[in-house]
Amino acid sequence: MRQNFDAAAYVQARQKLINNALAAEMERAGRTAPPGAGVERLLAAMEYSLLAGGKRLRPLLFLAALESIGQVEENELAAYLPFACGIEMLHTYSLIHDDLPAMDNDALRRGRPSCHKAFDEATAILAGDGLLTHCFCCLLAAGAPAERLVQAGRYFAWQAGIGGMVSGQALDIDAETAAEPLNLAGLRKIHASKTGALLESAIVCGGILAGADEAQKQALKEFGRQFGLAFQITDDILDVVGDEAKLGKPVGSDAANNKTTYVSLLGLAGAGQAAQAAMTAARDALEPLGESGRLLGALTDYYCRRDN
Repeated sequence: MRQNFDAAAYVQARQKLINNALAAEMERAGRTAPPGAGVERLLAAMEYSLLAGGKRLRPLLFLAALESIGQVEENELAAYLPFACGIEMLHTYSLIHDDLPAMDNDALRRGRPSCHKAFDEATAILAGDGLLTHCFCCLLAAGAPAERLVQAGRYFAWQAGIGGMVSGQALDIDAETAAEPLNLAGLRKIHASKTGALLESAIVCGGILAGADEAQKQALKEFGRQFGLAFQITDDILDVVGDEAKLGKPVGSDAANNKTTYVSLLGLAGAGQAAQAAMTAARDALEPLGESGRLLGALTDYYCRRDN
């Protein structure tokens, strides 16, 4: 990686690739789906949430790991964009379902009304279901060796499901009605699954498809864990002090819903220190990768500024 690497330009270029690929995939799905007004409404709700913008952080980190470990050039990325699309589809499904009244009950997402507000609850549930299942059509369409594709697909499915994100959401819901208040260890356990698992799996899957050896995969896993922790802590901080117009979602919702966060447990200053410590640990985790870790390290520095 060049010393004068422009992280912002890299992020913008990869976001454009991902956004174009997502739009093309939804257009293809619309052409091949069964006809009918109900299906048209379903597809409209899926597109509404999927193409609403966002950082595209998870597929972007997937591509960064792929490029770093596999020395994949930009003109070779097209074969792997279906996998990146699948990652973002699964992430978007989780946001649609998290926003539902029975879950986090959020009315705003990515600067617009949440899917269930723009459509209705039943359509939002089905839109999430559609993105979740179509995700795997995309993952399996990536142009990678079959053995690597199977390994990455299985790892991603486990981390996104009961091995990670879905179980993290279940732990979060249970904690809301538990007799004992949530402590720091419990909060870390929840978010390691609810937020960290999907971030980690996106990064590791990029390494798997690039042919990473076991030591490289372990370094990517630890980087993903620490990056996910820092990301969540900073998200909690921004829920208190962030700009709603920049974030695209309401601020103050954690306090309004009486949710335990890193800020409520550590205070703003303590949470800021914890975020910085996690970011430092994330960069340290990349040391075994040597030169191959520089891109992810630069992106870590870039995403420390969560006003991007």
